[in-house]
Amino acid sequence: MTRKFDGKRILIATHNAGKLEEMQQLFEPYGVAVVGAAEMKLAEPEETETTFVGNARIKALAAVRATGLPALADDSGIEVEALDNAPGVYTADWAETPNGRDFGMAMTKTHDLLEEKNAPRPHKARFRATLVLAWPDGHEEVFEGKVNGTLVWPMRGQTGHGYDPMFQPDGYEVTFAEMDPAEKNRISHRADAFSQLIAGCFG
Repeated sequence: MTRKFDGKRILIATHNAGKLEEMQQLFEPYGVAVVGAAEMKLAEPEETETTFVGNARIKALAAVRATGLPALADDSGIEVEALDNAPGVYTADWAETPNGRDFGMAMTKTHDLLEEKNAPRPHKARFRATLVLAWPDGHEEVFEGKVNGTLVWPMRGQTGHGYDPMFQPDGYEVTFAEMDPAEKNRISHRADAFSQLIAGCFG
């Protein structure tokens, strides 16, 4: 039985303004005020785990300890079957450059590795998102969402972020980056995890 959230404020352990805005809209119907990590001047903890849930837990617990507020953190990435589920938790690392993240470079690297391996098509992949909601008393709830699809090349589409231009979700003819953002947000891995969170802790 999941614990119901009965607080009035929740800390979202992210410095990403877009993600924070998404969360504010999500929690608005439940009368919960959302505060972000940047607003609370929190440092970003080092993500040292090798699983999505491990890294989400690091972020949630660090935020709880620093503020005494219940905190929600997520960790997400893409898994490519033919690459033994890489990049997985290292999705953002594959995009790191001295000048910030370059996902065009990361997608090209992924495509090149598939070509080198002569991996049979279709190149199956899945986006995964894990949410950890942690309370100050040490209780936590974990929700894991995913969306399955295939990788396309060349990249297609201008919207979205990360690997969206090369990911075509199952049942669709377009990539996430060609899709209307509202439709993508309805079927995404994060939406899957969020619907479980809402049903479990706020429903």
